[in-house]
Amino acid sequence: MKLYIKFMVSLRCKMVVKDELSKLGIKYTVLDLGMVDVLENITPLQHDLLKENLHKSGLELLDNKKAILIEKIKNVITEMIHYSDEVPKVNYSDYIGEKLGYDYTYLSNIFSEVRGITIQQYIIINKIERVKELLLYDELNLTEISYLLNYSSVAHLSNQFKKVTGLSPSFFKQLKHKRLGNLENV
Repeated sequence: MKLYIKFMVSLRCKMVVKDELSKLGIKYTVLDLGMVDVLENITPLQHDLLKENLHKSGLELLDNKKAILIEKIKNVITEMIHYSDEVPKVNYSDYIGEKLGYDYTYLSNIFSEVRGITIQQYIIINKIERVKELLLYDELNLTEISYLLNYSSVAHLSNQFKKVTGLSPSFFKQLKHKRLGNLENV
């Protein structure tokens, strides 16, 4: 039996989930990307207590099949863009469909219905957040960031960045330097 718990892939979140499962005597094997593989059926009481205790810690036990699928899609995208050393060179649609074992059109329709935006828009938002992180770290130039995130060109990345943030990447980076300068003068 699989349980899907909405949590960030962080050591703290994993520890909270492990602690709650242990307290309730629930035996599990896998704790990755929000998925817990429970080895035996859990009682309705265990389920309710787990849900309540996770909620107190800011985590969520998902019961709705659509919500679970949406979280899986979001996790694949987050892992692909934020935690992978290299963005897949295949189409995102192929990658997501293959990774989750569903037809991409089906995933896309459910995602749009529930989230109100397309998977592609969600990917763009996440890619721009990653660009912002990389610009703030100041370790890579725009050409390297463009290559890392599989943009066809720096111009494409810049246009998309401006469309999402309202700022050019270079202006965004200048703002960072101004803020740091202001902090040093305090």
